[in-house]
Amino acid sequence: MEYANHLNEYAPAWSAEQVDTEVARIRQVARARNHNTEVYKFCYSAIDITTLSCNDSVTSVTEFARKTVEFYQKYPHIPNVASICIYPAFVETVGLAVDGTPMKITSVAGGFPAAQTFLEVKALEVAMAVENGADEVDIVLNVGRMLTGEYDEAANEVEVIRTEMDEDVVLKVIIESGALKTPELIRKASLLSMLAGADFVKTSTGKIDVAATPEAAVVMCQAIKDYFEKTGRKVGFKAAGGVRTPEDAALYYTIVEEILGKEWLTTDLFRIGASSAANNLLSAIEGKEIKYY
Repeated sequence: MEYANHLNEYAPAWSAEQVDTEVARIRQVARARNHNTEVYKFCYSAIDITTLSCNDSVTSVTEFARKTVEFYQKYPHIPNVASICIYPAFVETVGLAVDGTPMKITSVAGGFPAAQTFLEVKALEVAMAVENGADEVDIVLNVGRMLTGEYDEAANEVEVIRTEMDEDVVLKVIIESGALKTPELIRKASLLSMLAGADFVKTSTGKIDVAATPEAAVVMCQAIKDYFEKTGRKVGFKAAGGVRTPEDAALYYTIVEEILGKEWLTTDLFRIGASSAANNLLSAIEGKEIKYY
């Protein structure tokens, strides 16, 4: 399908200066309104708690998953994380560990984190993750094609991968905003991902130097808003990579709140991919240092 032509139906991206001004405004709102326990609790519940390491094993991933679901018993007054995110080879492992609980399973797939493999391999990896029980799949947009202006090719890869998934499986597309750099490319990548079937657009893999930034989040959320106004379909936003403190989490919460509105502040439409933030959010909520993970 030709997706690039549809970009002309949308307004151009803001300038970097306009984005900076909006981020500065939203920072003030976040400090004044959202540095509080209730927001931190929600942000914790929006986390996709993640282990994506070369030394992951069946044993370590099983222990990680069991610890995550045991959170329900240890902290009943705090809503648990939204999902456990792992490599596709461990989807079945996590499924066994969380069986009988409401915990969702997210699998990265499609040649994560670089997406530099054959499309057939990407599609097969996604299909296998879904077959093994993944509720949600995070893939990476072909950044190389975006940087060379091959917009249709990048979007068509997302479309092909989407066909390997049941309709009820959530597809999150990582645009790797730190590699795209400019508001124009970040907006185009977000729109193309949504046009091709993404249920979420996500900032970063967390595997490159520049991951999530408030500036990229503003551009992405504006694209989500414009897409919704044109199509009526709600697409979620996920901030991932570099979200470490409660204040960081609250800032992304506020960006979503200010641009998309409170109706986007559910775990069906807002996620945080930041395992490093989990202990810090728990510590802020409980008022003492906690190292649960």
